[in-house]
Amino acid sequence: MARTTIALLGLGLWGQCLARLFRSSGHQVQGWSRRLGGDPGDCLSDADLLVSAVSMAALTSLAPRLSHVIPPGLPLVSCSKGITVDTLLTPLAVWRQFCPQARGLVLSGPNLSAELQQGLPAATVLSSNHTALAMELQHVLSSRQLRIYCNDDPRGTELAGALKNTMVIAAGVSDGLGLGSNAKASLLCRGLNEMGVVLGALGGQPHTLYGLAGLGDLLATANSPLSRNYRFGFELGRGKTPAAAEACCEGTVEGIPTTHAVVALAERHGFSVPIARQVLQLLEQHTTPAESVASLMERNLRPETKLAAEVGLSSQ
Repeated sequence: MARTTIALLGLGLWGQCLARLFRSSGHQVQGWSRRLGGDPGDCLSDADLLVSAVSMAALTSLAPRLSHVIPPGLPLVSCSKGITVDTLLTPLAVWRQFCPQARGLVLSGPNLSAELQQGLPAATVLSSNHTALAMELQHVLSSRQLRIYCNDDPRGTELAGALKNTMVIAAGVSDGLGLGSNAKASLLCRGLNEMGVVLGALGGQPHTLYGLAGLGDLLATANSPLSRNYRFGFELGRGKTPAAAEACCEGTVEGIPTTHAVVALAERHGFSVPIARQVLQLLEQHTTPAESVASLMERNLRPETKLAAEVGLSSQ
């Protein structure tokens, strides 16, 4: 495999993990972070590939700075997860807004940084409308530790990765309250359904929901204290305020702004996100965890699936 020069933006936990993986495969990594300072455009010198692992908050200010620096046709792999609160854009959409000359891809999946840093194996998905490019980079970036699959649904892949953060906060709340396995399984199942509602309304493909970026990421993070979103939700369930719960987490809890954005999208497009709405109520301290559980349990009864509703089956 030819050695690739990779420009890596963001050297937080996820960025450092990616840098180690890329270097272990023999690639040259030229990194930049806000902590190191300097011009982010400098790391693009002679780069064959640009990888972005910055937080959503950093991305919205970084992308405009690189709008005239990224050369036409340069592959740009977005590894961020979230939705901007003000413009309601996914990470790749932000890059496309300011750097349309780049060829965009999305990397997302059940990839807890702490486990990858220990050398444990994982799989992820690389998604792009540039199918041939995705397949080429699949072979370039895959390694013995990280197996990469491809799909052609970057929109759905990004939405799934963002939405699961909200559901993982809810899962953490459930565990913090000590609600048990039945409640958590029910919550995650309905949470997956809610993610599917959003994907369907916003242009994602149904199969993406059940792949690595959707169900895979949800299963990994909704059961792991290594996930900042889970830890945040768990502390909320234990009775901490949002500020105190966030202080228990190292790094950015992307599910917080994402939840605000998801509810805003639901209001704009008219779809139902009851779990996300209850998480938002908790974030804004309009309700307690126990009250949010009661609100979800007392909703009007309904069929489990759209098909059941169409054939007239009642909920049991």
